[in-house]
Amino acid sequence: MTAAAITGIGAVTPLGVGVDALYAGWTGGRSGIVDGQGACLDFEPTDFLTRKEARRADRSSQLLLAAADEALAQAGWGAPGDELPYAPERVGSIIGSGIGGFITLTENHKAMLEGLPVSPLAIPLLMANGPTGQVALRRGLLGPSWGTVSACAAGAHAIASALRELRAGTVDAVVTGGTEAALVDLARAGFTAMTALSPTGQSRPFHVDRDGFVLAEGGAALVLEDPEKAKARGAEILGYVLGAGSSQDAHHLSAPTPDGSGASRAVTQSLADAGIAATDVDYINAHGTGTPLNDRSETGAMHLALGSHITQIPISSLKSAIGHTLGAAGAIEAVATIRALRDRVAPPTLNLDQPDPELDLLHVQGAPVPLRETNGRAPIALSTSFGFGGHNACIALGGS
Repeated sequence: MTAAAITGIGAVTPLGVGVDALYAGWTGGRSGIVDGQGACLDFEPTDFLTRKEARRADRSSQLLLAAADEALAQAGWGAPGDELPYAPERVGSIIGSGIGGFITLTENHKAMLEGLPVSPLAIPLLMANGPTGQVALRRGLLGPSWGTVSACAAGAHAIASALRELRAGTVDAVVTGGTEAALVDLARAGFTAMTALSPTGQSRPFHVDRDGFVLAEGGAALVLEDPEKAKARGAEILGYVLGAGSSQDAHHLSAPTPDGSGASRAVTQSLADAGIAATDVDYINAHGTGTPLNDRSETGAMHLALGSHITQIPISSLKSAIGHTLGAAGAIEAVATIRALRDRVAPPTLNLDQPDPELDLLHVQGAPVPLRETNGRAPIALSTSFGFGGHNACIALGGS
């Protein structure tokens, strides 16, 4: 097995609850950013969890559990408590998060300073692997299970790890994805201090006047299965994870390599891992944070990895519509990309009325554009994720 079949996708984002809300909002040019941040205003935890379950889960886990319920229902796995299509010990759970239970952490720290009781659940709720444990517990998943923690590359690394488990034959399926809920004062202050947040509260990737990213929350889940076993049980295959690559800049705590050479290695590896050439790529969902350094470095990475073909590949950033969801970004962007491949379109980068002329890419502006004709071959996309600490990840995705 070289590729993993995607049989279910789910998402909770600032554009609404569910993949349909995410995709329709993005392709329709609607922004989920309100008052300078991307909050999931339509999400009510008790619409998906009992009050007891909601109390026993940090918001990052709540978002992930709702997204996972959507993905698993679409995959035909039913609701919590239903029998799994595979032996429980053959189903893994791998979820990415850059920070973990930041809300739980800050609330309990405040309580401690004020002389109030700290919750006995504070530690298990604030751990970055908490969402992984929560989804495994909710669904009785007994296979390989862990969380990936690599800043803004965590969601993509989780999907890559799930692909490798399937290839190794240790599992028949994996529930994977990413989640983040870091809309707290400490996060805002910290990102502001390092001049990463947009002081104008606008998400404008690749714009000549871009001034930083917009902080957001969200979660997404994907059900990956062995393709033959998915077909045997009659599952609808939405697309494929074809390959993945990762690399390390080893350059700076937060700044990427200026020429993009570090990230380019992850892109090159993803192509080799998927067994495809640069000329096979039909669309790129860019990391595209809107910081001056990232967008310049990413442009360099694309030119290094894809050569002259980069001028023919439409590229856009979902972060223009929802903001930067940190460790959840790679998973949310993978979900949105799979939908775009189904419709054979490249969605736009919002707010890109004046691209930076130094970022010579084929930007999608204003409205979705159709993907090129591929003579019967399913379209292929790359989704990139780069994190503080020099972590780079790239996933190659294919349509069905």
